[in-house]
Amino acid sequence: MVPQKQAEEAAIVASGITTLNNETEHGDGDGGGGGKEDDGEEESILSMKNLLWHGGSAWDAWFSCASNQVAQVLLTLPYSFSQLGMLSGLILQLFYGFLGSWTAYLISVLYIEYRTRKEKEKVSFKNHVIQWFEVLDGLLGPYWKAAGLAFNCTFLLFGSVIQLIACASNIYYINDRLDKRTWTYIFGACCSTTVFIPSFHNYRIWSFLGLGMTTYTAWYLTIAAVVHGQAEEVTHSGPTKLVLYFTGATNILYTFGGHAVTVEIMHAMWKPQKFKNIYLLATVYVFTLTLPSAAAMYWAFGDQLLTHSNAFSLLPKSGWRDAAVILMLIHQFITFGFACTPLYFVWEKVIGMHDTKSICLRALVRLPVVVPIWFLAIIFPFFGPINSAVGALLVSFTVYIIPAMAHMLTYRTPSARQNAAEKPPFFLPSWTAMYAVNAFVVGWVLVVGFGLGGWASMTNFVRQVDTFGLFAKCYQCPKPQPPPAPAPQTLQQQHHH
Repeated sequence: MVPQKQAEEAAIVASGITTLNNETEHGDGDGGGGGKEDDGEEESILSMKNLLWHGGSAWDAWFSCASNQVAQVLLTLPYSFSQLGMLSGLILQLFYGFLGSWTAYLISVLYIEYRTRKEKEKVSFKNHVIQWFEVLDGLLGPYWKAAGLAFNCTFLLFGSVIQLIACASNIYYINDRLDKRTWTYIFGACCSTTVFIPSFHNYRIWSFLGLGMTTYTAWYLTIAAVVHGQAEEVTHSGPTKLVLYFTGATNILYTFGGHAVTVEIMHAMWKPQKFKNIYLLATVYVFTLTLPSAAAMYWAFGDQLLTHSNAFSLLPKSGWRDAAVILMLIHQFITFGFACTPLYFVWEKVIGMHDTKSICLRALVRLPVVVPIWFLAIIFPFFGPINSAVGALLVSFTVYIIPAMAHMLTYRTPSARQNAAEKPPFFLPSWTAMYAVNAFVVGWVLVVGFGLGGWASMTNFVRQVDTFGLFAKCYQCPKPQPPPAPAPQTLQQQHHH
């Protein structure tokens, strides 16, 4: 039964970069031979559990990254295209996709640097999941830790809120007997069950299923839009206003800024050094989902999308659409878990329960994290505008500016560069070139993403609050048709004349 115990520990602990690779990967550490004496049935149960529950390979990380990148944003990208126009929409997706892959690479390099330094100091990470703010603390000090913690936690908090809003928005297209606020109550309760999933190590089957679900939905949107054809008198006037243009651009910045959980996904890997290119490969696959679906929807519906931030709302009701809605609902449950799990870790560390091995006890102490998320989803039921506001104010710093600045400062001295655990990549072999790229990332995202995007998103966001008010019972629901009572009266009047 020793291998089973090790497998349980692996649910919470990721292996070391060097010394623990083989042990954890093959599950044959100390006393591994004892497992051979167990009967075959027990071994098959254990292997099935490992297959579905324990994931630490490069493939697991790829599925996690790709699945986490395209959630409800898939449904708001056509809305962004209507704000940007077709050409800008396509160019900005490619630009921010590669920019996001670059900063994810920087995060992975800094994680390996931190991990290598700490292991040289004989620090053990048993029963401890390394997080981004701890990497910043170890490499750059407490002020960076505070900045990383504040931005990351706020971003993940609102990321979780967006998933709940999206759940209610989507289910309404299948069942409109309940209003969206009631659906938010229901899905808040459902999503709170993610407290039972110990770490990213245990998302193996969910990541795989999640990517399958978003792939189906993306191709459903593409094919349904093409089959529907262009709407009558369709117009493609975007871009028309600067506010709308930068709101759309910031939503795309948000789409490819899903790597606030990069460190946690890396830590769940058996060999974290393999992560460097995984995010880029995941992004390339994501392009095959986001580019065709957004372009086809914008081609078919044009400016109608400006008032429909959820792409489902314009497609005719059918079994295919209902299947896509249900699959996105399940996927949003998974993405809620992805966004919330790092918050659970932070909360566990704050109250001193992070090294607890009991899954039930950890689930219990995690519940207070879900309550404020639930509450915020009920206060702000705005779907598209929240994406853009979060993108401009939080994602810009969390996953673009802070990693680029942290990399520049970590390797600012010749000795740090000489002793770096990871040298510059083959396509950018000089430290000077890396510094230049990082400086460009910081400057671009600060001015275009945070500055102009923040102005546009907050203008749009405030306009939505003014229009619909907080605690809106059913945001963007179609107005009920007026009763056709006056018609008989009109006929009667005509008869008298």
